[in-house]
Amino acid sequence: MEEIKLMKGNEAIAHAAIRCGTDGYFGYPITPQSEIMETLMDLAPWNTTGMVVLQAESEVAAINMVYGGAGCGKKVMTSSSSPGISLKQEGISYIAGAELPCLIVNVQRGGPGLGTIQPSQADYFQTVKGGGHGDYRLITLSPATVQEMADFVDLAFELAFKYNNPAMILADGIVGQMMEKVVLPPFKPRRTDEEVRRQCPWGTMGKLPNEKRHIITSLALEADVMEATNHRLQTKYAKIEENEVRFEATNCEDADYIFVAFGSTARLCASAMELAREQGIKVGVLRPITLWPFPTKEIARLAKQVKGFLTVELSAGQMVEDVRLAVNGVVPVEFHGRMGGNVPSAEEIFEKFKEKFL
Repeated sequence: MEEIKLMKGNEAIAHAAIRCGTDGYFGYPITPQSEIMETLMDLAPWNTTGMVVLQAESEVAAINMVYGGAGCGKKVMTSSSSPGISLKQEGISYIAGAELPCLIVNVQRGGPGLGTIQPSQADYFQTVKGGGHGDYRLITLSPATVQEMADFVDLAFELAFKYNNPAMILADGIVGQMMEKVVLPPFKPRRTDEEVRRQCPWGTMGKLPNEKRHIITSLALEADVMEATNHRLQTKYAKIEENEVRFEATNCEDADYIFVAFGSTARLCASAMELAREQGIKVGVLRPITLWPFPTKEIARLAKQVKGFLTVELSAGQMVEDVRLAVNGVVPVEFHGRMGGNVPSAEEIFEKFKEKFL
């Protein structure tokens, strides 16, 4: 029987983490994502599944604890909000360079700087363009509902372990704080040490007799070795781009215009689309679910059959650059954004659309 609960998006992340067999969570409180760790502490999974939940002394400590746990082949995660994720960037780059699976959750707030605790989507560049140093990529999932906050935990871990690559759930403060009904996933037991050894033969779990010593590092002092590592990473990223693109298209096939938005903004665009269709204007909505890999090919295909795109974001305009690259000048790509924690209404989006296209 399905277990349905009414909860916040942040709480859904915590429940899903326990239910999908997570071995460890290491975090540090920051609004608007603090309920993730608070809920985990309340649920006390160390008494049931044995999951470790630890408040580290800082964001830097938390991401390096994730690095250590991931190096042992364990299913480990952290969460934070925008300034906290900034502090984790060096560790994230190390994890990507060492090709380790883990989950990072970012419930975005406004910036730059300390900014505001209000919602934002202005960490798009930081996430999909590589906020840390080097040529690396994060598999990035963008939930638009509390249900997806729960569902994407297991999916993120699945993709992270499939490709030995860190994955991020990039939410915004609206999805993290709003309450909706959620069907919680079934309980999945944590893997035994023997299962971890079989699934992650590269893990540093302690050397067995006659077993090769495992060394995990992102350091290579010789240029040719470092270049070969980067070529291997780029080959892996190309495979992810080919196989793991996810998006939701609504009324796009007969559309004359398409709204492109992710997260909570996509929900507002869906309402604006309905306003347009009530007036006989054929508008569709394309919601990228994976921000990386980005649905470039789908947007390029749709560009051949529509008159224009409107990208809507809670930022000064970041994802719009990738939409313009995908469209490649075939039709106009316009932008509407709000900042500082302000959220546009469906009516506002529709009016801006009319100003720019009609």
